[in-house]
Amino acid sequence: MPESLRDPHPPDPHPEPEPGPPAMIVGVDGSNSSIAALRYAAGLAPRLDLHVRALAVWNYPSFVYGGYYPELDWTPEDDAERIVRRTAEEVFGEVTPEWFATRTRRGRPAEALIDESTHAEMIVVGSRGHGGFAGLLLGSVSAAVAEHAHCPVLVVHGR
Repeated sequence: MPESLRDPHPPDPHPEPEPGPPAMIVGVDGSNSSIAALRYAAGLAPRLDLHVRALAVWNYPSFVYGGYYPELDWTPEDDAERIVRRTAEEVFGEVTPEWFATRTRRGRPAEALIDESTHAEMIVVGSRGHGGFAGLLLGSVSAAVAEHAHCPVLVVHGR
């Protein structure tokens, strides 16, 4: 198999948490619900003396099979970085507070947030992201995180 078609970034099954002060992790996916979650966390964090890390999770699309990755000028990691940056700009404007950071990570959103919860004081998620079932009170990611996280979870209902 040509080297250019192999996965350029094999997953790290257990990435090390970022060192730093106690933080709440906010799952962001660019949806109105995740923007509302980050907005809520930004208001809450200073009162709890916590830093905020916005996390966007990415993975290769389902059309990529058997470890073969087409040569593209685009990567899902680039999209995740763009999403987390735009979400931060929507909430904070062009200048973010010193207690705020962004991060991207490869994986499935619920699994990544649950894993991150072992090193967080709190997880904040929107009630619904980009899933297809409008009208549900909780999306699949927020429900899984609320059920399995290792720290408190705050689910924010976007408007």
